[in-house]
Amino acid sequence: MQKVYGSAKEALDGLLFDGMFIAAGGFGLSGIPELLLQAIKDAGTKDLTFASNNAGVDDFGIGILLQTRQVKKMLSSYVGENAEFMRQYLSGELELEFNPQGTLAERMRAGGCGIPGFYTKTGVGTVIADGKEVKEFDGQEYILERGIFADLSIVKAWKADETGNLVFRKTARNFNPPAAMCGKVCVVEVEEIVPTGSLDPDAIHLPGIYVHRIIQGAHEKRIEQRTTRQRPSGATDKREGA
Repeated sequence: MQKVYGSAKEALDGLLFDGMFIAAGGFGLSGIPELLLQAIKDAGTKDLTFASNNAGVDDFGIGILLQTRQVKKMLSSYVGENAEFMRQYLSGELELEFNPQGTLAERMRAGGCGIPGFYTKTGVGTVIADGKEVKEFDGQEYILERGIFADLSIVKAWKADETGNLVFRKTARNFNPPAAMCGKVCVVEVEEIVPTGSLDPDAIHLPGIYVHRIIQGAHEKRIEQRTTRQRPSGATDKREGA
């Protein structure tokens, strides 16, 4: 099965339709499928529902789709870095389903494993539990959460081989593996595609059976929050004279 495509546009060809449900990897701006999100924007696909930890920032990540009003609903656990997200939600233009972070990850993983639902204590007694089935186990209350089954998964990895085995880099691993698992079709963008057999089997984070299409591209790797401090007066570089 040929999985390598020449561009994000080619890799998404025939997969996009209005009103679809997309699971997207990433945490903040780390490990987000920026090339695929741009291709979705360019395609003009609308009324989208996204399951993603957050929506990037105003002009990057899912934020670019919020700017063009292509997103109808978000399933997220954090929305604090995107002013347009908050504006649309507070004005009633955007539907939002809040999920505790671990619950969202497990909902994706459960969907990828074919598990329709699971019980968790997280959210019991809060608005998260509103309208959900409550069951008692060993004297403790748990709420039923449904697995996520998306029409499409879009994720970013560091390396892939030609069969789709994936390796993620450090914190960019985040939500990408569970997001990749829960879509009917999974499209992945990577920094490097290597020959089949060149990856150490023990180092593979997600097996290629979950991956249908792959593209290689250049990524911006934008910093979400840059924190610096002023150098103390009179400080010298220890490397001087080395």
